[in-house]
Amino acid sequence: MPNPNRGSCGYQSSEFEPEYDRPSKSQLKREMTALQKMGQELVEQARERVKRVPMPEDVREAILICQQIKDHEGRRRQMQYVGKKMRTLDEAEIALIQKTIDSWKGASKAETAAMHALERRRDKLLADDNALTELMAEHPHLDVQQLRTMIRNARKEQAENKPPKAYREIFQILKDLQKSKAAANADEADDSDLDEEDDEFDDK
Repeated sequence: MPNPNRGSCGYQSSEFEPEYDRPSKSQLKREMTALQKMGQELVEQARERVKRVPMPEDVREAILICQQIKDHEGRRRQMQYVGKKMRTLDEAEIALIQKTIDSWKGASKAETAAMHALERRRDKLLADDNALTELMAEHPHLDVQQLRTMIRNARKEQAENKPPKAYREIFQILKDLQKSKAAANADEADDSDLDEEDDEFDDK
């Protein structure tokens, strides 16, 4: 005998259908926005830098074209196209591009920190005569007379509220010293590696 309640309070056939994990509209929108932002970051970088980013050529071309467009409306439309091309990338390609962008940011932070360290050292040279002695100990080939003159001129500039010409030149001298030291350390590291290779060869 048929059950009169069937259909009104019984189970529905859809209850046992498998559920598919589909991304929500808000999630899709977030992903699209993130890719658009990534495309914008790439457009704002130097062309030579963009050319070195690991990405499909059609995506790179869209970005490079966008960089050349000066017209506001034309650039806006091309930027939308860049976003569209970014959405064709797979997860591995996106991860690789993001890793590259992150490495730029890390390098930029390191450069900024190094610059601030040089600025602090310059200020110390102007405030404390002992700071020059410390610098001479680190850099024996330093032109001390030149730097003394620069420090004296920079102090005079500050006292008389003049343009900071010598002040900037001191920063450049410190920057050059840092570069020379880094190059020397790199050469020492290379020589050390060669010595180790020679030792290994001798052992054989």
